[in-house]
Amino acid sequence: MKFLIFVLFFGLGFSGSLAQGISLEGKLVDAQTYKELPGAKLQLEKSFFETFSDKSGAFLFSAENLPLGEQILSISLPDYKLLRIPVIINKRTNKDLGLILMQPILADYANQISIISLSDAELDEDEAYIENLSGLLQASRDVFLNAAAFDFSQTFFRPRGLDSENGKVLINGVEMNKVYTGRPQWSAWGGLNDVQRNQVFSMGLSPSEVSFGGLAGTTNIIMRASKYGKGGKASIAAANRSYNGRLMASYGSGELKNGWAYAISASRRFANEAYVDGTLYDANGFFLSVEKTFNEKHSLNFTGFYTPNIRGKSSPNTAEVFEIKGRKYNAYWGYQDGEIRNSRVREIKEPVLMLNHFWDFSEKVSINNNFAFQFGKMGNSRIDFGGTRRAEINEQSGYIGGGTNPDPTYYQKLPSYYLRFADNPNYEAAYLAQQDFKEDGQLDWQQLYIANNAAGYTVYALAEDRSDDLKFDLNSILSAKINEHVDLNGKLAFAYLNSHNFASIKDMLGGDTFLDVDFFAEGDRETFLENRAQSDLQNPNRSVTENEPYKYNFRFYASSAKAFGQVNFDYDRLDFYLGVIASQTSYQRDGLFQNGNYPENSLGKSEQLNFTDFGGKIGANYKLTAKHLLGFNAALFTKPPNLRNSFSNSRQNNDVVKGIKSEQIQNIDFSYRYRSSNIKARFSAYYTQIKDATEISFYYADGLSGLGRNSTTAFVQEVLSGIDKQHLGLEIGIEAKLTSSIKLKAAGALGQFTYNNNPELYLTSDDFNEIVDYGTSYLKNYRIAGGPQRAAQIGFEYRDPDYWFFGTTANFFSQAFLDISPLTRTSNFLNDSDGLPILNYDENVAAKLLKQEQFSDYILVNAIGGKSWLVKGKFIGFFISLNNIFDKLYKTGGFEQSRNANYRTLKQDQQRETPIFGPKYWYGTGASYFAMIYIRF
Repeated sequence: MKFLIFVLFFGLGFSGSLAQGISLEGKLVDAQTYKELPGAKLQLEKSFFETFSDKSGAFLFSAENLPLGEQILSISLPDYKLLRIPVIINKRTNKDLGLILMQPILADYANQISIISLSDAELDEDEAYIENLSGLLQASRDVFLNAAAFDFSQTFFRPRGLDSENGKVLINGVEMNKVYTGRPQWSAWGGLNDVQRNQVFSMGLSPSEVSFGGLAGTTNIIMRASKYGKGGKASIAAANRSYNGRLMASYGSGELKNGWAYAISASRRFANEAYVDGTLYDANGFFLSVEKTFNEKHSLNFTGFYTPNIRGKSSPNTAEVFEIKGRKYNAYWGYQDGEIRNSRVREIKEPVLMLNHFWDFSEKVSINNNFAFQFGKMGNSRIDFGGTRRAEINEQSGYIGGGTNPDPTYYQKLPSYYLRFADNPNYEAAYLAQQDFKEDGQLDWQQLYIANNAAGYTVYALAEDRSDDLKFDLNSILSAKINEHVDLNGKLAFAYLNSHNFASIKDMLGGDTFLDVDFFAEGDRETFLENRAQSDLQNPNRSVTENEPYKYNFRFYASSAKAFGQVNFDYDRLDFYLGVIASQTSYQRDGLFQNGNYPENSLGKSEQLNFTDFGGKIGANYKLTAKHLLGFNAALFTKPPNLRNSFSNSRQNNDVVKGIKSEQIQNIDFSYRYRSSNIKARFSAYYTQIKDATEISFYYADGLSGLGRNSTTAFVQEVLSGIDKQHLGLEIGIEAKLTSSIKLKAAGALGQFTYNNNPELYLTSDDFNEIVDYGTSYLKNYRIAGGPQRAAQIGFEYRDPDYWFFGTTANFFSQAFLDISPLTRTSNFLNDSDGLPILNYDENVAAKLLKQEQFSDYILVNAIGGKSWLVKGKFIGFFISLNNIFDKLYKTGGFEQSRNANYRTLKQDQQRETPIFGPKYWYGTGASYFAMIYIRF
């Protein structure tokens, strides 16, 4: 009967059982407290035999065909050092290893600060320059990856130049990447560090038991109650980075005698103002996992976590703004009644509930069935000043109307605006603007209230762009041992998303209602309220109150079905694998408003987009000797575009991207590894090609040609399609143990990440209500922006037998580039607003204008240290981390503004002493610290 069930489940059958005759057993305990250690993974290397320690720390290998002779028993457990024990197994021998002492990693909290930094970065994932290092969170002892996660990450360095949508993050076997962006949203489980340390990381596309994987690797975070050892942790921390303080506590019961196990965790992180001015931080985390083991074959686990978080954003700034206000300046905030208030706040409240069933079908086959449900809201606030076009406010109020932007860095408020005419500069106005900005330069909340009161209606409002998601996942994961050399992994998965997207008013700022029309829409003043200006023609001239949908209102529906299979072969000198995947993905938009600009194409459902994708991968490792290992991985697969890049203007209409199709991905990498008792090293070379990618951007552009109207300025949606990217480079990591206490390490990355073709570009906009196709965007050989493409590290660690440690690293970064504007690399750059070629066009001048900016090289020095004590069976300790000790100023990213879209306007702006629309930059954190006191019990 079991065999039939299994055949029905996966279409494969396996049989066989393990006879008794030879055994290997022992018991694992903490080397200092002698506390029993359950949940450790034990494996006889170069064989398929593995087991886990039970709730008393005991383990047992028992089988007739255990490998004989000299073997290596590998023991791994989170928070403890990897232990490799030589053993000799003879025929008909029962070997008892007795108590095995596991050494705790007393500096385990040293890793947590890097986890915190990465998670915090993801809270700003809508900012173009921030990418997370998916999968590197203490998931590997690889020297290079540790450097990338714990030292390179502060510069937003991306291994192999790949952003987080190219990696897969799973929790209990359930994929957590967001459908909309393809990226994992770390803030959905941020602050739960203590219960995230059970991780299985697969580098690149190397084998994973739970997923086909992604180019940037696969991380499966195991949040299963029975996998947490008995005991707890509590800590208190202070910092000057993303937040100022943190409280965290967790406790695990271990497996109880009645078959139950549970684990809990809670945390709080907070800051009224973090490193960057005006960036509040308010985050809480709650976690519960409960598991019931019914018998030897079945157990059921429930995991739930909820991490509501609110974070104030920081603005990118031009060089002009930086020179006046410095690296910590943030335009998004101002004082209200003496309190800091940020207008750009990101709020995420998305609980996750999971149910996991573990079924040991036989001694060789196990099946894991999972269900996950995620729901809640994500919102991003901003000031809506659309009502200013109808404002008729007396001059004493400070706002005259005409679309006044309250942003203190709005270009008409800066000194450069008054010096824009070389033959008629207004030095007095420029000086007054500079002094006013220097002395204040923040958002004036009081004036917004005054403007609303003076107008008698809402001119300015605090709005929020909302995304309320409801998502569920179902999957079944198969693990089977066919024989001593062959393993099989498989997975069937289905996911469904219903995402409600809309804007709403959070705060009327002293007003009563807000008129839901677009006062910037073109048209006759007497008639435009009846057509193009309407957000919803079914409810014209509607006044909205707080928390009502306005401006746009629609739903996304998305579903995906995936099947994944993988076979692993393991022999004495060679192991290799084969993996395949097939998937079906569909997207659809359902408009709930009939937009006045698109009355025929905004209400109701769009066409359904369907993508069918396939892929395969292969890899091998060859053991030249016990110390030398060669390996390679190769893959060819397609993947669907993410939801964000499938609809060209989803807030207003049902238009899909022209010619949208799946991305084609090719990848190959080679590695050489050396491992001895004192030296660990890895040298890798890789080549990746991504074809047919699509990117959509939103911005204001000046100098547009071919619009068929007088105005050449518009707020546009830029659709860049058919993008090919090439990533190639080298990675090096070396670690040398000089003594039992001193270790030297070095790491390096030499990469070149470029656009590999000239994609196609077109614009849409409700300002001109038609597609304007600019054809080819000449991007080939430009560098892909996103952190430095080259990095190097040298450092050392000292760990004293008396349980204190110290380490420092020097980190060098280069080859970081500004994100270029694709529009300025099209035919529009050559043409005037009338569509005719620009006169006096100089190719040499144009080449200089279009040259990509490369950021300066820099070196950052970091240090960590700490000590722990054993007091009555409890560990008490402290940890401190210092980053950028010498307060080095450096750019982490930036982008060209597309306001100057043709040769004439860009040349004119660049010839000014201070450009009006110069690039905007983000700057790295200066000297910063993180300090923590903790207790383990």
